[in-house]
Amino acid sequence: MSRRSGQSSKPFKAGKWWRVRARLDVVGVEKRQHKNLKVCLISLRLPKPEVERLAKKVVEESGANSEERFNRVVLGGAVTFGQQAEQYLQEATTRNRRPIKNPTSVRGAIRKWINPIIGDLLLSMVDNLTVKPLVRKLVEGGLDPETVNKYVRYVKQVVKSKLAPNGEPLYPRVWNAEVLDLPVVVYRKQKRPALKVDGINALIAAADSDIERYLYVLLAATGMRISEALALEARHFINGGLTIKVEQQVDKDCPRILDYVKTDASYREVDLHPDVAAYLRPYVIGKSGLILHTEKNTPYLYGNLAEDWLDPRLAKLGLYEEGLGWHGFRRFRNSWLRKQRVQEDHRLHWMAHKPKEMGEVYSALKEDVPARLAEAERVGYGFVLPKEVVPNVPRKKQRRSIRKVPATGILVSRLKETGGV
Repeated sequence: MSRRSGQSSKPFKAGKWWRVRARLDVVGVEKRQHKNLKVCLISLRLPKPEVERLAKKVVEESGANSEERFNRVVLGGAVTFGQQAEQYLQEATTRNRRPIKNPTSVRGAIRKWINPIIGDLLLSMVDNLTVKPLVRKLVEGGLDPETVNKYVRYVKQVVKSKLAPNGEPLYPRVWNAEVLDLPVVVYRKQKRPALKVDGINALIAAADSDIERYLYVLLAATGMRISEALALEARHFINGGLTIKVEQQVDKDCPRILDYVKTDASYREVDLHPDVAAYLRPYVIGKSGLILHTEKNTPYLYGNLAEDWLDPRLAKLGLYEEGLGWHGFRRFRNSWLRKQRVQEDHRLHWMAHKPKEMGEVYSALKEDVPARLAEAERVGYGFVLPKEVVPNVPRKKQRRSIRKVPATGILVSRLKETGGV
């Protein structure tokens, strides 16, 4: 760039005009191109110093000495938004620092909503005015304000990802929500429907299969995300089945297990009430892999289960409302824990919520397993647990035993099977 600055050619006469030579960067051409730029009419009879001043001004206005033009034309002038979006996703999923582990939702938003409006625009042209039609299209498409704002954040990330050789953004932007006419997110108007106790009981009673019933009980009693629940294996049930270890999840669109979870706080241990543990235990006995799986031993896709199980049940029971899905179980559990005035450290740990203040960060209560088990037994689960025994499950010889949880003095009754879980 240092060789592209300081051009100050002398003006010369050509026909009826004073002209000045300049070398300009051109899109798609490696070498700069010589251009003769008009300065003023000779007939004006301006003094030569004034003509030179005007010539210098013309050169500057042409961008011949402009670093911004050099960056835009030489480094990325021919790149479209769609091309840069692909480059961004490739880099974002392979980088070491905060990689995007699952780009499915981002890729889907770019493909379905963003690229049809601005995908063919040169990246240098993507700004407040050119993105505004996209915002209008998203709103007209019925997307809620939070989703509209999220998709616009994707656009900003793509534009920001194009860097100059010094690592700074090639196209710095001052984004203006007023110019973009972004909808305001009003949290009290956001749809966050939760299942109530009667709804949980009705769903459990209406389940057509034991596996479906097991899933409803598991979600309502733990508050786990559906992606986490479908990825559970027998090895994740520890402490005699009283605790579930969460460390993996099911992919949203592909029947495969991902060896990571949504957030760092999602790596946790969820403790069960002894009655819930006793109910879930027969589904775990004798299994070495996934608790829930298809005939091909692949994990279920929770979108398919929603279509086959949850949504029809909710509609039949008159409980269906927009936005009520698998997350309704999670909201039920969170509400129940707060209603029972559970220890906040335990609630944050079980629900995988990130600590918000240093007292929560420093607290070691989540590492006190006996205290967690005692609290899980105290708060209960808040719905009617099915009584029937799971059919067609090989059962080993059982004996009733009483186990005392260390350091709590609380007696926990459970079934102890030969071989354990």
